[in-house]
Amino acid sequence: MPKILVTGALGYIGVRLVSHLLQAPDGYEVIGIDNDLYHDATHGPLTAVPDQRLTLYRRDIRDLSLSDLDGVEIVMHLAALSNDPLGNLDERLTDEINCLASVRLAELAAKAGVERFLFSSSCSTYGAAGDALLAEDATLNPVTAYGHSKVEAEAGILALASDTFSPTALRNATAFGYSSRWRQDIVLNDFAASAWLNKQVKILSDGTPWRPLVHIGDICRAFTTIATADRSQIHAESFNVGSNSANYRVSELAEIVAGEIPDCSIDYAPGGGPDKRCYRVDCSKIVEHVPAFACEFGVQDGVSEMLEAFAKYGLASEDIAAGKYARLPAIARRQAAGEVDDLLRRTCLSGTDGRLQSNSSQFEEPAE
Repeated sequence: MPKILVTGALGYIGVRLVSHLLQAPDGYEVIGIDNDLYHDATHGPLTAVPDQRLTLYRRDIRDLSLSDLDGVEIVMHLAALSNDPLGNLDERLTDEINCLASVRLAELAAKAGVERFLFSSSCSTYGAAGDALLAEDATLNPVTAYGHSKVEAEAGILALASDTFSPTALRNATAFGYSSRWRQDIVLNDFAASAWLNKQVKILSDGTPWRPLVHIGDICRAFTTIATADRSQIHAESFNVGSNSANYRVSELAEIVAGEIPDCSIDYAPGGGPDKRCYRVDCSKIVEHVPAFACEFGVQDGVSEMLEAFAKYGLASEDIAAGKYARLPAIARRQAAGEVDDLLRRTCLSGTDGRLQSNSSQFEEPAE
């Protein structure tokens, strides 16, 4: 049974990816690594039936060692400071965590005999690009510390490619959709929450910026199909993850969401101008290299999925106001409680080895 190490296993995408791996017909043993900074951002159930193939550790990726990769065949590296506001909090830390620690983990993986290293990158690497449709060979023009960290990490990781080590960078479009570690602080999810609670979608820009979107279930499929794809097709490659039909202007996303809620209005913030983060991406390459992959969920599907989850599990306006499901406020809460220091390291771990769960699955996600 192949052993896969997933970093960021308790994050927004990670919980669905782990669930996806455990449900895969091939069967995987999964080692999950996460510092669990967002443990209070759970929405809906996070407990499922025991699964002997999963072990979770509360660990910081900066502290992983060669022994953590013993017997691992595939690494799926998602852990990061995961958006622009977090990246801007301390640019030095963003580089340390998103770039230096990622490259170091890839170096350890190569030394340990890991065969494939799948790096969760981002279309934020393109930055300010305007209306042009960008393929993977386009000039990278990041405009934030987060975007820069992904560019540098990609370069460092792909440079490690060898006859025995195949790294691949997945440049995910802006994620959307439901997860039991749900996030509000991404555009479509934010619009859905606002529409549900307030019958209003508020746009902070002028609505013209382009955003490529991808459902988190399709991100999971990209990881699993690349993990088993012909090595010659994914070795040292970067792939835009999404679909060509899912490039939207922000105003179009607002219209889709508002159309799902009766009497929902769309309001523009006073003085909102164009956002310099504006890009469209061409996702043809991943389909050409990995024919088993295709996006299955559209924006409308993701909105419906989230609204159903809000109806089933509830969504409190006070939680949204407090930033329960947003990453930057979560870090502030951890620091105020003394759980995290200025270097974003946890001040305590559970158990001598940081083990959270042994032989048990915490993951129950929507059927895909």
